[in-house]
Amino acid sequence: MDDKQKTGGADRGRININEGYELDYWSNKFGVSKDKLKAAVQTVGTSSNAVEDYLKK
Repeated sequence: MDDKQKTGGADRGRININEGYELDYWSNKFGVSKDKLKAAVQTVGTSSNAVEDYLKK
């Protein structure tokens, strides 16, 4: 389970689609819907860099 007290650092490199606040953060950051973000994570994994690259295609 995520420690909500720890933000930034290594935690920012991974996307946990099971946490609502992370869905909000990453969907806003990448400018996509939560469903599109979930689909991207399911396709390329939880790495924020991989998801960002995927969404830019």
